[in-house]
Amino acid sequence: MSETSTVPTAPLRARAEIDLAALRANVHALRARARGAALMAVVKSDAYGHGAVPCARAARAAGATWLGTATPEEALALRAAGLPGRLLCWLWVPGGPWRQAIEADIDVSLSGVWALREAVGAARAAGRTARVHLKADTGLGRNGCQPADWPELVAESLRAQAEGLVRITGLWSHFACADEPGHPSIAAQLDLFRDLVAYAEERGVRPEVRHIANSPATLTLPETHFDLVRTGIAMYGISPSPELGTPADFGLRPVMTLSASLAQVKQVPGGHGVSYGHHYVTPGETTLGLVPVGYADGIPRHASGTGPVLIGGKWRTVAGRVAMDQFVVDLGGDELPVGTEAVLFGPGDRGEPTAEDWAGACGTIAYEIVTRIGTRVPRVHVNEEEAG
Repeated sequence: MSETSTVPTAPLRARAEIDLAALRANVHALRARARGAALMAVVKSDAYGHGAVPCARAARAAGATWLGTATPEEALALRAAGLPGRLLCWLWVPGGPWRQAIEADIDVSLSGVWALREAVGAARAAGRTARVHLKADTGLGRNGCQPADWPELVAESLRAQAEGLVRITGLWSHFACADEPGHPSIAAQLDLFRDLVAYAEERGVRPEVRHIANSPATLTLPETHFDLVRTGIAMYGISPSPELGTPADFGLRPVMTLSASLAQVKQVPGGHGVSYGHHYVTPGETTLGLVPVGYADGIPRHASGTGPVLIGGKWRTVAGRVAMDQFVVDLGGDELPVGTEAVLFGPGDRGEPTAEDWAGACGTIAYEIVTRIGTRVPRVHVNEEEAG
């Protein structure tokens, strides 16, 4: 077992162990489902909280031919770390680091003519051609060019391409409801995307890749795969939706295990209030354990009274409110030593809760559970080298 963290492995207040072997296996499983399409490993938001650079390297080793980030700063950080190859970033604002991205050979996404003009200006200043993907809003209603404005964006992009200032390398969009099987918007968006791609290609656009499939579409909608699929949450071994299936149903394994060491264990009498507001009062004499992570570490305050934790081989529940740096569990009279491991979530192999269990307890999605784990929790990357 190799570790890429610079922090000691024990004892730690808390740690998020990232199994890079599981990540590589997930990429292999997703590539098999992509049926010939290339795979983009989406490593935005520090790889959904898993550590962007180690995860990007592992995904590349497993055959991901593209990397994807939201912000240009995330993409530039990957380049600074020495990550080669195709790399797309898509969340731009006026005045962004267009020139730096173009000079770093990063593909940039354009959702409107204003963005094209900024990319063109940066390309002139850099003295090199910008690689651009034109993004269409086919129904998600977030970023992307509206269909009514698509002809103008295509025409101006082709003019810039004729001048050697840009190269149109991609046409793409994003689903709104691919995680809801049978939702009517899926077919509507796919039909519109095909129409907008055809319009651009009829006017001379020759993209390297056309892409609309996110994680749920990669797993369940092969007709959406085109030339490239973009896998985010699935690559980290989490199902995009319980309605679609569990990670195991898709041959995926959760990559992150979050644990902490009990900081205190003490006996208290019945009727003892626990944490702010005394929303939990001990029903009788019992033992309390203090888990030294809280909402400053990304533990949802909404987990107060509901969040599951495996301690001493048993599921326990957060007792009372989650505080900024800590929360309490009622150990039910079990006397465990200080330093006993408390596993908040993991793959479930040892009977521990999963990120999906935490999402259910908090009324959210598993994406948020892993992504919000804060920087005070060290990421310990294990199995960096592929076995064999």
